[in-house]
Amino acid sequence: MVATALPFTRDLTVDYDAFGAHCRRLVDEGCDGVVPNGSLGEYQTLTPDERARVVRTAVEAVGGERVMPGVAAYGSREALSWAEQARDAGCASVMLLPPNAYRADEGAVFEHYRTVAKAGLPIVAYNNPIDTKVDLTPALLARLFGEGLIVAVKEFTGDVRRAYMIRELAPELDLLVGSDDVVLELLTAGAKGWIAGFPNSVTRKCVDLYRAAAAGDLTTALPLYRDLHPLLRWDARVEFVQAIKLSMDVAGLNGGACRPPRLPLPADVAAEISAATEKVM
Repeated sequence: MVATALPFTRDLTVDYDAFGAHCRRLVDEGCDGVVPNGSLGEYQTLTPDERARVVRTAVEAVGGERVMPGVAAYGSREALSWAEQARDAGCASVMLLPPNAYRADEGAVFEHYRTVAKAGLPIVAYNNPIDTKVDLTPALLARLFGEGLIVAVKEFTGDVRRAYMIRELAPELDLLVGSDDVVLELLTAGAKGWIAGFPNSVTRKCVDLYRAAAAGDLTTALPLYRDLHPLLRWDARVEFVQAIKLSMDVAGLNGGACRPPRLPLPADVAAEISAATEKVM
């Protein structure tokens, strides 16, 4: 599943036609689906109408069964409304961060997921303590799963050991790779999927890496992983959105502008991303 970048026009309005075409291209090139309205999709900067239309555009492009939108929000009621919007648009599941307006305790986390579960869609928890300051530990995930509030977790800590801890505590909870630069390690450890950023640009190589790693074909996967790793490890950097969009531009795709005010990438950083992208094209 691809955490989709969102293209903007020069005046920073959403380019829905380009986004729909991008979603179709990703699926045509072998990806299983798309995850719009995540941080890579710059959802924090969208108006409610824009955010809803992004979901509808993805569904129209590739079908609701292939769309898992992010429904993160400061409050549980707003997150529930986005889950209901995704459900009504025909999506098959949603991805949900813990409360992110403050450092929530376990009680608040449970109420958050319990509230959003009322929409009736399967929820993939998103553990990103780097951003939210809330760590969905293996023990906490096991409790959420045990109460039927989540079906999977996108794990972004980069700690491969968590794969084994989650399997011990909640064997039926699906682990999805969230940190691109440990995808081979986590798939080898039994992860069931990958929610990835760089398939936005180097799509076929990422698809080939995923298929080979998931099949245990390390002879094929390891050389691909070595080539891709200079790009994949950018997913933990603050410049990740710019890096993805620059990589898309180098690949001849429409990366589009970034809407939030962002400093330009330093020349040496831009050169590093460009060179790494060209190497694996």
